[in-house]
Amino acid sequence: MSQTARSVPVPDASDSDANRWKALVFIALAQLMVVLDATIVNIALPSAQHDLGISDGNRQWVVTAYALAFGGLLLFGGRIADLWGRKRAFVLGLAGFAAASALGGAAQSGAMMFGARALQGVFGAMLAPAALSLLAVMFTDAKERAKAFGIYGAIAGGGGAVGLILGGFLTEYLDWRWTFFVNIPFAIVAAAGAYFVVHEPEGGRNRSPLDIPGVVLSTLGLVSLVYGFTRAESDGWSDTLTVSLFVASAVLLAAFVLVESKVKAPLLPLRVVTERNRGGVYLSLGLAIIAMFGLFLFLTYYLQVVKGYSPVKTGFAFLPMIAGMITGSTQIGARLMTRVPPRYLMGPGFLVAATGMLLLTRMEIGSSYAGLLLPAQLLLGLGMGTAFMPAMSLATLGVQPRDAGVASAMVNTSQQVGGAIGTALLNTIAASATTSYIKDHIATAASEPQKQLVHLQGMVHGYTNAIWFAVGILALSATIALTLVNAGRPGAGPALGKGAGEGVEDEVQVPVVAH
Repeated sequence: MSQTARSVPVPDASDSDANRWKALVFIALAQLMVVLDATIVNIALPSAQHDLGISDGNRQWVVTAYALAFGGLLLFGGRIADLWGRKRAFVLGLAGFAAASALGGAAQSGAMMFGARALQGVFGAMLAPAALSLLAVMFTDAKERAKAFGIYGAIAGGGGAVGLILGGFLTEYLDWRWTFFVNIPFAIVAAAGAYFVVHEPEGGRNRSPLDIPGVVLSTLGLVSLVYGFTRAESDGWSDTLTVSLFVASAVLLAAFVLVESKVKAPLLPLRVVTERNRGGVYLSLGLAIIAMFGLFLFLTYYLQVVKGYSPVKTGFAFLPMIAGMITGSTQIGARLMTRVPPRYLMGPGFLVAATGMLLLTRMEIGSSYAGLLLPAQLLLGLGMGTAFMPAMSLATLGVQPRDAGVASAMVNTSQQVGGAIGTALLNTIAASATTSYIKDHIATAASEPQKQLVHLQGMVHGYTNAIWFAVGILALSATIALTLVNAGRPGAGPALGKGAGEGVEDEVQVPVVAH
């Protein structure tokens, strides 16, 4: 079909710039909603379990149903954004997430709650990649991109801790149902704002037919992997079903890679993950999330069970980490990102976080919050905030617009899978060390208070054992970032306009946006 020349009004550059920054507010709000939802429900879980009559054996499904749907469908959600358009997928994802949240808040039974959480995961898997890919194609100038991803990185890193504070307040002073209902105003404001303010660059939509075999294999493979780690946490690593899930996941994901290398329009073009820098980012980011998710779990239990903090006080105890992440992301990462190569922010950032984690290996029952937990959290926040921001930017830099959604989905996938692995792996290590400690020391406890003390000491011993592993994982993240990621300083050279599969050796590409 031939195109006829037509006069198109040229938008004012200042209006376009203003719109981009307004759009960032609504994109960031949506990202905050998705990230805090991962932790806000954890605080409310005991109350919800009691009200809905959910058994101890089934309560994990409140968390697992969300994780399985979200983690399993991310690649599909990313490709939907590329096919339908990122703005449309973003608004639809927000609307669906709000409806699922309303269903969860109104739940009258365990089954209704599990279904609502699964639906939240489905729409979250559409929303999260669309949000990140919108940023990727809207902010192409190196300095603007640094600021935008600084804000986004701070929210992505600190949102989980915000969820703990908000969850504590809502559960303690209102009702657990508000941990769901609170998403609705977030979603309405973000969707309305995005509808009127977000102007997606034209020409970047992927019109290829959907790769159905890829969708089925990737979804089943990722669901098997995430559920395998969830089962390992509750039933042990040698459980028959756990082992079967890991084997099934390996087979399905291997088949997925094989299919993607053969089909004409793959769900995940292998050029997206085989490019050295993006591969390094996905790997180092996933490993860092393993360390961080385990830590959130341990610190929450340590503060509430060992130190006796209320849910609200526990939430506020995480504020130094949030402050560190915001500072690291917006003040250190965003300011230096255009001046130094990403690996010089990611590597040292992960090492600073590892130093904070190392401090926590000295944790004891009577440890001072101000003397140990506060400085450790500040270092963790500063390090992770500094590393996250360039990592998220680099993961979507140089990707052709038609692949932006699926490249963004890979960032979310590495985080989601990393979270599942971190929670299961580190929790298993901690539980094993705790059991061993109590077994060795309980015989010396003569009275009931002494036995309780041994149990608390065993818990802390388990946490510190697992935190040593987290230190090693963060050191490995830093090593991968420093050796595998070799992109140069953003804006150091001209935008080359290469394809997503081509290397980025000495200079980082600016995304090519077709107008």
